[in-house]
Amino acid sequence: MGYAKERGKLEQLLVKIASVDTYNEKSLAILVDSYEKYSHTVRILKNKNADIFMDMYTNELQAIKEAKKTLRESDSDESRQINFIAYKTSIVSALEKTINTTLETV
Repeated sequence: MGYAKERGKLEQLLVKIASVDTYNEKSLAILVDSYEKYSHTVRILKNKNADIFMDMYTNELQAIKEAKKTLRESDSDESRQINFIAYKTSIVSALEKTINTTLETV
């Protein structure tokens, strides 16, 4: 099965969030949008091949949700910035793992 279309979407998301480093409303909106698009794409991949992509659908999405929840619960600017970076890192990690899996799966 080919995964080039979905991999392309994921690679575009990586590029989109690469420059996001500082917590503000615009940056947060970019990350939330990227998370939603990742969620949709990984759901498509899971439906194509559940054996390979089910772990990403459950584990990676859960890790991102946890990071987002922690960010929402931040009570100071400093902790908000730290948790924002953690949220971004969880999204980037999930994107990279999923891209690598699509490359390794033929």
